[in-house]
This record gives sequence, C-alpha cells and structure tokens, in this order.
Amino acid sequence: MYSVQQEQLQTAGQHALVGDTNTPDGEKNGFQQTTLGDSSDPDSEAEDKKFQQGVRRVRAITSVWSKKTLVSMFVMLYLISFVDTLFNYVDSALNPFITSSFGSHGLLNIGSILATILGGCLPLPLAKVIDIWGRVEGFCIMMTICICGMILKATCNSVQMYIGGHIMYWTGHIGVIYVITVMLADMTTLTNRAIIYGIQQTPRIVATFVSPRIADAFYKHVNFRWAYGSFIIILVACSMPAMGNMVYMFKSATKKGVIERKRSGMSFFEAIKFYSVQFDLFGILLLCGALSCLLLPYSLAAYAPNYWSTPYIIAMEVVGVVLIPCFYVWEAKFAPVQFLPFEYLKQGTIIGSCILSGIMFLSTFIWNAYFGSYLQVVNRQSISNANYILNAYSLTSSVFAPLIGWFISYTGNIKWTAYVGVPIMLLGTALIIPLREPDTNPGVLAFTQILVGFGAGIFSVTAQVAVMAPVSHQYLAVTTALQGLFGGVGSSVGYAIAGALWNNILPTQLYERLPESSKGDAATIFGDIVLQMSFADGTPEREAIVGAYAHVMRLMVIAGASTMPLCFLSIFIWRNINIRKLEEEKGKQTKGMVF
Repeated sequence: MYSVQQEQLQTAGQHALVGDTNTPDGEKNGFQQTTLGDSSDPDSEAEDKKFQQGVRRVRAITSVWSKKTLVSMFVMLYLISFVDTLFNYVDSALNPFITSSFGSHGLLNIGSILATILGGCLPLPLAKVIDIWGRVEGFCIMMTICICGMILKATCNSVQMYIGGHIMYWTGHIGVIYVITVMLADMTTLTNRAIIYGIQQTPRIVATFVSPRIADAFYKHVNFRWAYGSFIIILVACSMPAMGNMVYMFKSATKKGVIERKRSGMSFFEAIKFYSVQFDLFGILLLCGALSCLLLPYSLAAYAPNYWSTPYIIAMEVVGVVLIPCFYVWEAKFAPVQFLPFEYLKQGTIIGSCILSGIMFLSTFIWNAYFGSYLQVVNRQSISNANYILNAYSLTSSVFAPLIGWFISYTGNIKWTAYVGVPIMLLGTALIIPLREPDTNPGVLAFTQILVGFGAGIFSVTAQVAVMAPVSHQYLAVTTALQGLFGGVGSSVGYAIAGALWNNILPTQLYERLPESSKGDAATIFGDIVLQMSFADGTPEREAIVGAYAHVMRLMVIAGASTMPLCFLSIFIWRNINIRKLEEEKGKQTKGMVF
C-alpha cells in the first residue's frame, strides 16, 4: 500500500484536469450536474479509481445531492467560518491583556511562533487524512483540537498554560479553515472558485466592527474566560448541521450504490503503524523541531540569564541548524512516504504561489504582531478603536475579495491580476514609517491598513486559485496544504523577526530613554501594557515609552517593506494560465452538482 501512495504522489501534476464538459440546463445559473460512478460506464469507473477513498467519497456525495443541498452546504460552511472568524478576532484583541495579566506582555508572540509553525505543517498530513478517510472526519478532528485549546485558554492559571492552549487552538483553527477551503474546492469549478473563496472571506467585515466591542465588553464587564466559554458553545452548535448533512449525504450515496464502504482489515496497532508512515510523523517532528529551535531564541533570548550567551539559547540554535539537513536527508532518502511532496516544487506556478503566500505573511507579521499594542500605547486608542484600525486590513481584503474573485472568473487571468497587489501593499506598508507619531489621525492609520489589506486580498485570492490550477481533483488538498505550509513558515519567521526586534531592542531603548528615577522599573514597564498606558502625557516616562515604541516600529516596518520585491519575483515564475480557457479545454476538476 505504501507503493500505491508513492505512485499517486509521483504522478501529481501530470494528470489533466478531469471532468465532464456536458452542460445541462443547470449550467445557465452557474450550477452544473455531471454523473459519477455509473457502473455501466467503464471509463467513468476507471477514472474514479484514480482517486483516494476520501476524494471518491466527496465526489459521490456531490453526485447525489440537489442544487438545494449544495446551496445549504455553502450557507452552513459560511456560518462556521463566520463564528470562527469572529472569535479569532476577539481572541486577538484579548491576547495582549491576558499575557500582561501574567506580567509577560513581551511573550505575546511566543505562542504565535509555535502555533504558526504547527499550523503551517499540519495541513500536509491533514490533506492525507481527508483524502484517505474523508472531509468530515478531518473536520471533526480539527474542531476537537480547536475546542480543547479554547478550554485550556479559558481555564489557564499561568502564561505557559495559556500559550499551550493558544497553540492547540490555533492548530485546530487552521485545520478547520483548511478543511472548509478544500470542501469549497470540491463544490466549485475552477472558474467560479475564486468567487466563492472571496465570499468566504466576508465574515471578516462583520468581525472587524463587532469583535472589538465584544472583546471590550468581556474584558471590562465579565472576564476573558467567559469569552472562550461562550464561543465554545456557539462554535460547536454551528458546526453540527454541516457535518450532519455531509454524513447523511454519504449514507444516501452508499444506499444508491454510488460508493462502497470498505474496511481496511487492520488492527488498531497496525493502523497506527500504517498511518504513522503514511503521514510521515517523523518528518513532521523534524521540521517542526527545526523551525521551533531556529526561531524561538529570537524572542526568548531577552528573558534568558545571559541573553544570547545562555547555553540553552545557543543549544536551540545549534539543534535547529542540524535538524534542517536531517529533515532534507530523511525526506529525500529514507522516508517511505514523503511529508514534503518535492515533485510539486518543480512547477513554477505552484511553487510561486506558495512563495507568494509565505512572503505576504512574512511581510505583514513583522510589523503587525505588535501593531495593536503600539496603537493602544502610543496613540492612546482603546481596545475597540485599536482593533478597528488593525482590522481595517482584513476588512478591506474581505470587501474586495469577492470582486477580485469575480474579475478572475470573468477574465480567467490570475498572473497579471496578482501583479497589481505588489505596489499597493508596498505603499500601505511604507506609509506607516512617517506616521509614527502619537497625534497621528486614526483615520490616516486606518488608511495604511486599507492599502495593505487590498494588496493582501489580491494576493490571497490569486494565489489560492493559482496553486490549484495545474492539478486534478485528487491533488487539490495537498497543493492547498503545501501553500499553507509556506504561509505558516512565513508567519513564523515574521513573528520571530518581530519578537527579536521587540524583545531585544525595545527593553534597551526603554532603559536608555527612561529618567534615572525610573530605570529600575524598566523591566516591569516593558512587561505590562496596562502600566505603559498609565503614564500621563508629558511625563518623562511617557516620552520614553513613545520614543522606544516608535524606534522599534520603524525597524519592523522597514523590514516588512523590504520583502515586497520577493512578491514580484514569486509571481513572475507563474505560468500565464487562463483558467477559463483551461476549463473549456480540459473540463472540470470536480464532478457532481457543483457551482
């Protein structure tokens, strides 16, 4: 069975887009129905055998459901995305105050680094889970991890427990969003996929305005623990209908004989051994360990007894450097099933879209990781107002995403559309540099986020479509996961750079700028955002804090802006694919009743 899996991976990208180009009446309004798995059609049956069990299952489900069922699934998945996004924004707004309550505001990004590393690596094994077992199974596993993380955060009594909960929550959150993304790909044609992906981002519009007030209300009138408890109940309740519908449709497909249930025949321990190899757990551990050891010291060094001379800081860097070649050798020479599908990295469009995602997140999180704290401390913005400004980024991205998706669907062009995002995002990032003043108009600060969000919206929609364009339905999950890996690594590196600048430069700047009477409290002031905001305007302490913040933010923004040329180069290596022409010539990637 290992050889079968390897053969499937080795043929990735070599299959043409599959599907039936017949256009019944349903096509007039965007919905298309094709038959699947007809036992009287040998070609259809042979084609279906190319796909793994999880992919065959979803193709069978879409073959037996109606247009009404398809629309209801879109609505239910949208509802899950809405609640998940809303809570994600609430969580982001509360994070600085929760870490400050433990006297560890500077450790804000530690959990983010570990979470984004795991969140980036997770989709690749998860792609195999949902391809082998099914979409519903993968979703349930990820939702369980997400809920467990939220419970840990709600009940934490130390910053270590809170960070552990955040890692679990973020990993599950990324997994849930990833499975939904793949399910939407299962339910759409390549031409219309950008529109649906754009619509799926619109929950951020509501979250931008509502989540800061929700976070503020919980923080001031209840507590952060009930914020997590409330959303646990809401998220589970909103997820049940969609999952129940998928299970019901699978049973209907089974009864109609469209798909057969098959037992593996393996015992429990045989299954653990088999799937440990299939998911390449050893390779995942090597990669996660390498990235963690390389990136975490940049944030932890400031808290170590002898800074960078501390033995465990040096040891982490050495281990990280050693694990990188170990991971490569394992994947290239010894892994029975490779975690990192190298064959995809030979295709310019796939590797280019992956790099674009990585650079986009890298550029953003270098300065964005602490921008919310900056707005509250330097610009005297409340939790609500600071997050309104911060969320203008995602608001703009969400508003324009459906329009960008429609434009791509109408023209079929993705490469030249992506180019437009480069100067827009560069301008929005660079404008933050001259606007680092306490009296800067909040509307002007929000405008910079609007520009960055517009550029990021263009990148996210075009990159998502580009990474799927060259492959068949079998490989939609794994190429999407590969893009997620690059995005996760980019986020982790961005957080690490931000943490290095914040935790190594800000304390020094703060100490140097504080008056002699307050130098002894420099470490306490650095670790508590509430204390930082308590100093009155015009006091030496206030001036020192503002000056230190502005100095570090300038370095962060310069670092973020300097990565923009790499975005241009990553788009340059894409093939100039017109998705409308591609679908007309090769047919649809998906089958059944799809949009």
